[in-house]
Amino acid sequence: MTVKQILKPVTYVLAAVYFLVDAVFMAVARPISRWLGRHLEFKRLRAWIRSLPPYPSLALFSVPVIILEPIKPVAAYLAATGQVLSGAAAFLVGELLKLVLVERLFHLTRDKLMRIPAFAWAYTRFVEAKAWLQETEAWRAIRALSHAARDHVAQARARLAGSFSKLATFRD
Repeated sequence: MTVKQILKPVTYVLAAVYFLVDAVFMAVARPISRWLGRHLEFKRLRAWIRSLPPYPSLALFSVPVIILEPIKPVAAYLAATGQVLSGAAAFLVGELLKLVLVERLFHLTRDKLMRIPAFAWAYTRFVEAKAWLQETEAWRAIRALSHAARDHVAQARARLAGSFSKLATFRD
């Protein structure tokens, strides 16, 4: 077997896991983050965050990760002790909260963070790895399945909404 044949299934698995995690969490986190940015006017807090130099910006950017990262082992413990729903809820809420905070802070501090050589290097490698992954056949296959599933859910939702509207007009 060649290395390519061995790595192909691994690439599919990595692409699937990465896409699912990214799609699920970021699909929810980005709209929440944008909504918070539009509706919650923290002008003084936003101005203070933007006034920070690069390294304090990095420290602030790290706070949600440091505080909320322990949610993962707590969620795993809950799931392992039979409290699967509590574990799943803790994991989902913790990850969404972390992603929303990190997304907002990154949006506010991106330019300053990029002035830190190690951060800029790591972020560039992350963007390159993500771009490479998105160019793989595995990514395209998982993405196509995701779009098909999303379209199927949208059609089912539309049929359900149509059924409810017919029911409502029938009752009137």
